[in-house]
Amino acid sequence: MTHSPLPAAYFDSGSASFVEFVRATHPHLLGDLRADIAGAGDVSPHATTIVALVFDGGVLMAGDRRATIGSLIAHREMEKVFSVDDTAMIGIAGAAGIALDLVRVFQLEVEHFEKIEGANLSTEGKANRLGSLLRQNLPLALQGLAALPLFAGFDGHHASIFSYDVTGGRYRERDYYAVGSGGSFARSALKKSWRPGLAMPEAVAAALAALADASDDDTGTGGPDLIKRIWPVVAVIDAGGYRRIDDATLSAAAQESVERIDPGGDSA
Repeated sequence: MTHSPLPAAYFDSGSASFVEFVRATHPHLLGDLRADIAGAGDVSPHATTIVALVFDGGVLMAGDRRATIGSLIAHREMEKVFSVDDTAMIGIAGAAGIALDLVRVFQLEVEHFEKIEGANLSTEGKANRLGSLLRQNLPLALQGLAALPLFAGFDGHHASIFSYDVTGGRYRERDYYAVGSGGSFARSALKKSWRPGLAMPEAVAAALAALADASDDDTGTGGPDLIKRIWPVVAVIDAGGYRRIDDATLSAAAQESVERIDPGGDSA
């Protein structure tokens, strides 16, 4: 009888969770969440503002491109909105390195589950899995390295948006939401611009305007930059699946938004 060089865990059906599998076979790859790294939050780049809103036939998510370290701009073109699969997406705010790792592990977790089970995970199931992963980061969050995702999905009939707290608690949001340092300003803007039956181009314009409003009051948020031609990452999920809005469309929408505002900042 030949012996396999692989550990027995590789042949154990066990759980469909990728994270639980890695914890059982290679726990060092998940890092030591109990490490004492007090003060690291002061020197790590932070992603800032993410917005999501429901439109007629789908859901949209947009993220500004700025990452900051304290009062300094660390990056001007960071991407903060990612596809999970054709029916779900995630945006990140908070400690950038922790949040990006969270995205990668979450993508693998969903893919691994669906391969093992041979079935798609529901939007609610994905939201629950993300909350479980986020809960494991609580020791780092208490040391200033919090990561706060915004999750959105569309199952072909119903659009969903979920927000989270640092303990992994998840909350279903109605119609729209925003997280990050400029989240409260963006939510105020969306409160005025969102309406039932919003068309997709109108949703793009509303998201860009919300990020622009947030950047006007929050130094951590970067709005559409017409000079450097840096646009927020905007993605939608509808009946055709996940796709990003191209820069030409964002440029036209941002320019139209600017033309509606006079130099004093009041709507025309």
